[in-house]
Amino acid sequence: MTEAPAQPRKAPGKRISFALAVLMHVVLAVLIVYGIHWQTQAPEVVEVDLVRAVPPAPTSAPEPKPEPKPEPKPEPKPVPKPEPVKPPPKPDIVQKEKPKPPPKPEPKPEPPRDPFKEQMEREMKEAEQRKAFEAAAQEQASLKAQQAGSAKANALADYIARIKGKVRGNIVLPGDIKGNPEAVFEVTQLPSGEVLNVKLKKSSGNSAWDNATERAILKSSPLPKPAQSELFSRVLELKFRPLEE
Repeated sequence: MTEAPAQPRKAPGKRISFALAVLMHVVLAVLIVYGIHWQTQAPEVVEVDLVRAVPPAPTSAPEPKPEPKPEPKPEPKPVPKPEPVKPPPKPDIVQKEKPKPPPKPEPKPEPPRDPFKEQMEREMKEAEQRKAFEAAAQEQASLKAQQAGSAKANALADYIARIKGKVRGNIVLPGDIKGNPEAVFEVTQLPSGEVLNVKLKKSSGNSAWDNATERAILKSSPLPKPAQSELFSRVLELKFRPLEE
């Protein structure tokens, strides 16, 4: 009788591998279910629980990045409050007492009046004023006389110059005159200027010059009249030089 062929025995390692594979699938399924449940909850609670309870897995969903915290806004600087304007000080209502004036000295009693002394003082003042007035009048009169004398002297010099000018126009110069000798003549005339007499008062030392000048004076009659009648003189003293201009 033939024996039946023996069935091959299953290796014990396959069972363990199969058990481990089933266990891994179960764990994977649990993780998937738990991950779906974790995504449906609030982010804050899920984040804290997952980090502490579940180790990282290759198939788990990426952790969400934490949201950036808003930077704190700078506090506004306090604006300084304006200082309150102080009202001007009120004037003192109470007026200060004015200082009392010093006491006036008592007037001294006037000495008794002396009528005679007052009369003397009054007369002395009047005499001084009279002297001052007379001195001023005398000075003014002297100034006027000086001015009048100066004007008279100028007018007289102009009168003599016109007479000498007419005489010199009638002089015929002699040829033998040396130097510049001076001859002085005294001439007598009428108010009309007509010459009455010619007298040689001082000779020049040259008879030819003396004679020529005397003839020219007689020839110049009547002589020019003065501009003012009070300047007329009956007797004139005339001086002549050959080189006199």
